[in-house]
Parts: sequence; structure tokens; C-alpha cells
Amino acid sequence: MRYADGGGLTSAGRQRRETVRMQAAELFERRVKPSEVAQRLRVSVKSAYQWHQWWRDGGVQALASRGPSGSRCRLSPRYLAKLAGYLEEGPAAHGWVEDQVWTASRVATLIGRKFHVSYSVSGATRLLHRLGFSPQVPARRVAERDEQVVTVWREVTWAEVKGPGRPAGTTSASRTRQASTVGRPGDRPGVSAE
Repeated sequence: MRYADGGGLTSAGRQRRETVRMQAAELFERRVKPSEVAQRLRVSVKSAYQWHQWWRDGGVQALASRGPSGSRCRLSPRYLAKLAGYLEEGPAAHGWVEDQVWTASRVATLIGRKFHVSYSVSGATRLLHRLGFSPQVPARRVAERDEQVVTVWREVTWAEVKGPGRPAGTTSASRTRQASTVGRPGDRPGVSAE
């Protein structure tokens, strides 16, 4: 899934939230209690109390949107577009021929080579997420896998290792009581086992 602005809200989403906070400020000015504001605007009581605190400390401007959260990206939008293009080309096009997997470490190295900007592995991970890439686990089997050996192991060795299960007649299907004694004459009280 692609997230706008580094995994946060889009500008339209930020604008919607700011509008709600401004409505809350108007209600605070009319001396409406935060719990009532929360109910009217359908927000959490915790948010309403937080907004009320900000409003008391800084007025309406304290409730204004501050823009996208998070640290500022060190790559320009043009470089981000170029990086996305490089990633689409695949790792082999940039010197990693042993497999077709982008790792965060490889992406950090690629950024250093192409843009002369240093990124940590965790920073590269966050940048990949910002670009809309998500971690993927490759579905592959070991190259040396011998299906015949695996089949023999399952049929012979596993059967020996696993051992027998529970005997069929000694368990009860009821969660609340033991198996019923009805129908088993030797188990009833007063009946002797002869």
C-alpha cells in the first residue's frame, strides 16, 4: 500500500483534521466543555482535552496543522523519482547479480552511490516505505532440495519419530464431565464384575 507524505495523511486528510480542530476552538471560545466537544465532533475525549490544553496555551493558532510529520527527507522530489526508477530496474542493473532482491542495506548503498547522501539501513527502510514499497518475503525453496528424500523422510522417519497418538476409546467428547457410564454394565455402581 502506498502512503502519502511519508506514511502519514495526505494534505486533504490533514486539512479535514484541521477543520475539526478549528470547530473545537470555536466551541471552546463559547465555553463548551471538552467532553461535550468530543461528543459533538465525534472525536475521542482524550483528543478534545488535548486540543483544549493547546487552545488555552496558544489560542487558535496552536490547533493549526503543522504540515507533514516526521523528519524532512534528504532527497529532493526529483531524486526520489530517480531512486524509484532505479529500484524498478532491479538489483542486477546496479551490480547485485547474485539474486533479484532489494534489501534496505543495498538501497542505502545505492543512494550513497547515486546521490552522495548517506542513509542508515533503518533510514533506507523508512524511505522505501515513504516511496510505497513494502517488505516482501520471497517464496522460494532451497536449490539442493531432493523431493524423493523428503518424501521418504515423511513416510518412514517421521512416522517413527512421531509415535502413536491417543487411544481412541479413552477420551471424552464432553468439556464438562468424563465419559458417560451408561451402557457399560461393569462401570455402574452396584454391579459386580464377574
